[in-house]
Amino acid sequence: MAQAQFLTLPQAAEWPEQGAWTYEDYLRLPDDGRRYEIIKGVLYMANAPSYEHQYAVGEIARQMSNFVIDNNLGRVVSAAFEVHLAEDTRPVQPDVLFIQTSRLPKPSAKNYEGSPDLIVEVLSNSTARQDRVTKFTAYEQTGVNEYWIVNPKTRSVEVFTLSGQEYALVGEFVADNMIESKVLTCLQIRTSSLFAS
Repeated sequence: MAQAQFLTLPQAAEWPEQGAWTYEDYLRLPDDGRRYEIIKGVLYMANAPSYEHQYAVGEIARQMSNFVIDNNLGRVVSAAFEVHLAEDTRPVQPDVLFIQTSRLPKPSAKNYEGSPDLIVEVLSNSTARQDRVTKFTAYEQTGVNEYWIVNPKTRSVEVFTLSGQEYALVGEFVADNMIESKVLTCLQIRTSSLFAS
């Protein structure tokens, strides 16, 4: 997701400096089809994703959700749904997230307060740096137990889990590898099934 350094918004002079954005500022943004997120007070925005990105998001959400529902573990939600990780990091809109049953929000909730148990981000050209660096650090620091980085270009999935206060790489999965999750321990997803032919 690209950092919004030069906003082309109405009355741009009224918008805060990067690093000073709040959720209240976010609520004033126009509904223009872009995806906006605030991480550590910095506004990020992205245009609509590509077919290969959305194909991967759809397959991950479908396969993960089937497993989670069949085993009564919680719920899987896909973008766009607001997650409020911390006061200065809200909202983020992960591509896919899993929340265990005991931590589910009320059905009427407009957002999720806190750290989901597992987050998945699918890389695109405009979001790769944010997903690998900015969001990686934000998710790590706010206690997201597991983070998947999915790369349609290399047709791979990297899985990280919290070890103490830092992420440790569980593995990088490609081709017909079955993705290994520490949060969803018996989940069976073949890596190649996530990518468009």
